[in-house]
Amino acid sequence: MKRFFVIASLVLCGFVSNAQLAAVDPHAGHNHDAATKKDVTTNPEVPAAETLAIKETEFNFGKIPQGKPVTHIFEVSNTGKAPFKLDNVQASCGCTTPQWDKEKVIEPGASSVINVGYNAAAEGPFNKTITVTYNANQTKVIVIKGEVWKTPAASAPANTGLNDLKN
Repeated sequence: MKRFFVIASLVLCGFVSNAQLAAVDPHAGHNHDAATKKDVTTNPEVPAAETLAIKETEFNFGKIPQGKPVTHIFEVSNTGKAPFKLDNVQASCGCTTPQWDKEKVIEPGASSVINVGYNAAAEGPFNKTITVTYNANQTKVIVIKGEVWKTPAASAPANTGLNDLKN
């Protein structure tokens, strides 16, 4: 029983000590940036500057026939001061296929292209996203959209002329 009171007293003293520290330093127990004394849990670092510019971020194919693949080329430019590669270009589904030069280093002021293909297999409207990752952790999203119309299953009947209608 005596041991219980000793442990309880030590625990209680610990709570009092922490409360006293908090009264002296209102930020006690928070994660601080030592140089600025700012609470870094509520003030995250400012994100890196955007260095990838995309000439157009969305392209509408309009109405396209089913089963006829289409492509569009998106132009990207390096507006920063350091060269970089496009780390990854990922489509939202398998019906969309982006292609880019994976080894090309895009120098400041230079451009490159992303060729995006769509297979047009499914009938109806579509809206697909492609995520471009660069500088290891920065991303931009481009969009393709349009509508796939179903092609007729059979060809049109042959034109027999008016004479065949009279007989």
